Amino acid sequence: MSLVIRLAKIGRKGEAKFRLVVREKRSKRDGRAVDTLGTILRNVGKVEKTINQDKLNYWKSQGAQLSESVKRLLAAK
Repeated sequence: MSLVIRLAKIGRKGEAKFRLVVREKRSKRDGRAVDTLGTILRNVGKVEKTINQDKLNYWKSQGAQLSESVKRLLAAK
């Protein structure tokens, strides 16, 4: 079971909202998540992040990989 930390879209058209979730690598973007780590809200000109750092560090220590988009978002702190 290969785990990845990625974004799952929850917003509607024109309002980008995402959940930061842990799921199996081969599952669908909006499929069943193993755990939810936080939310990402993209408003005009800014990004609001609410991320549980303890859970993020736990899943990274368990071998979960970060998706490319999550790597970019976390690097932009």
